[in-house]
Amino acid sequence: MSLEADVRDLWERKQDGLTAADATDDHLAVLDDFLAALEAGEIRAAEKRSGEWVANAWVKQGILLNFGLRETVARQYGDVTYHDVLPLRETDDLHERGSRNTPDGTVIRRGAYVGGDAILMSPAFVNIGAHVGDGTLVDSCDTVGSAAQIGDDVKLGANTLIGGVLEPVESTPVVVEDGVSLGAGCRVTSGFVVGENSIVGENTLLTPRIPIYDLVEEEIIYGELPPERRAFTRFVESSVSDHDLFDGGAYKPAVVATDVEAETLEATEREDALRE
Repeated sequence: MSLEADVRDLWERKQDGLTAADATDDHLAVLDDFLAALEAGEIRAAEKRSGEWVANAWVKQGILLNFGLRETVARQYGDVTYHDVLPLRETDDLHERGSRNTPDGTVIRRGAYVGGDAILMSPAFVNIGAHVGDGTLVDSCDTVGSAAQIGDDVKLGANTLIGGVLEPVESTPVVVEDGVSLGAGCRVTSGFVVGENSIVGENTLLTPRIPIYDLVEEEIIYGELPPERRAFTRFVESSVSDHDLFDGGAYKPAVVATDVEAETLEATEREDALRE
């Protein structure tokens, strides 16, 4: 059977009542092969097809199975004992591809893919199923959530949160496409897609519940930032602005998107010195 068929079969067994206490060595071997395939970049939780990002439901099933069919056990990280269903990811292969991670507190969980020429600064956390592309910077205090898809040559500013989306398995996870720069303190959640080569100002929240005022196409959109946009937070009048309790009006957050300007690109270019 193929890995996909094995995972789908194990998923059906789990729905029929299979528990971690019942899981056999053969079941765990399938899960180990699955994690190895994720780490090698052979499979991904989502892929772009015909211009649209689509979730690979069976991959997300495999991720969930690693929580449902494994026991929590005591594990060691240096002098620290922690308790989890998964160990941390081995990182020997990162050096072979020119990537680096700094101590102490750069945590990469099993089942995460990290590309070549990438940099992960401590403290940072990359969760199971996440895909971090070639040449990408994951800065200090960043979180890359479960199944999140981060493209090539992306810059995640310090203290950036990329949310994880595992359920339902059909839902597309958060996607940050190639060449994106997210300023410090940004948050991207709930399956939002950041289009390639966009630049997002610091402390911007991107979520499907907040409107994007796209001044390029002159439309209001939800759930995605088109490619090659410069985006930043502004506050617009709320529907409750005329309430007696609000002195001076009430406002809600929105995101404004404009064309990327040449000077903005220059300011966000990756410094070559970091790669020497």
